[in-house]
Amino acid sequence: MLTDYIDAAMRHAQFKILPDDGNYFGEIPGFQGVWAYAPTIEECRDELREVLEEWIVYRLTERLRLPTVDGIELAFGPAV
Repeated sequence: MLTDYIDAAMRHAQFKILPDDGNYFGEIPGFQGVWAYAPTIEECRDELREVLEEWIVYRLTERLRLPTVDGIELAFGPAV
């Protein structure tokens, strides 16, 4: 389920080349604060996925809502 969620979110990733330095910038709409910056598109995609994974862990740990992506929801269980 987690892998499906991450894969679905990454399918929505948007990348652009920055005109001032030629590096790539990537972000996922609806995932505030999830972005990456790297010299190649491959590195940018890898970094964006890593940032997304860390963002998900943080939000789950803090019991914050996660956006639904392509019908996939991640939710946290009851407090322990």
